Amino acid sequence: MLGDDTTTERRLRLLQAEFTQHAKTGPGDGRTATRTESPAPLNLAVIDRIHAAVHEVIEHTRTADRSHPAGPAPADAARVYDWARQHTAHLDTEHQQARETLIYRQGLEHAITMGDTTVVRRHPCPGCGCWGLAWRPAVQRAACPNRYCLDDDGLSRSWPLATLAHRHIARQFATKSSAT
Repeated sequence: MLGDDTTTERRLRLLQAEFTQHAKTGPGDGRTATRTESPAPLNLAVIDRIHAAVHEVIEHTRTADRSHPAGPAPADAARVYDWARQHTAHLDTEHQQARETLIYRQGLEHAITMGDTTVVRRHPCPGCGCWGLAWRPAVQRAACPNRYCLDDDGLSRSWPLATLAHRHIARQFATKSSAT
């Protein structure tokens, strides 16, 4: 396990505990449409996000090594990350790095789902290396603030979370391998 090994698990637990309830809004101006059905008691988008994340980790773990069946996944969604690590610990470094990249990316996604977009600022731009990436919700990417870091169309370069996660984990694995 590297660096922030429990951050993703903590973010998922917080997402489950605090962000599955609908946000309470004020009464407004008092006029509302008559409802024919009551709204869902939970925020279904967050529930779907949690289920998708857990399913992705389970599928990744099971396909990483088909010769050693992983067994049943834990009932507690937040424990799926430890489960994945336990069942892929015997694999080579490349597979372990892929697992950690997936987990780290999901940690970034969980934080952004909870409204913490500052997590992307902690990563250097993969294009120019400057710090201070900004989250752009419309395109679901982290954009570089450097006015000289432009793509072929002359727009600010932007990066998906998968790229940021891959580079972050690759740096950690490189540091770990050079230290030993």
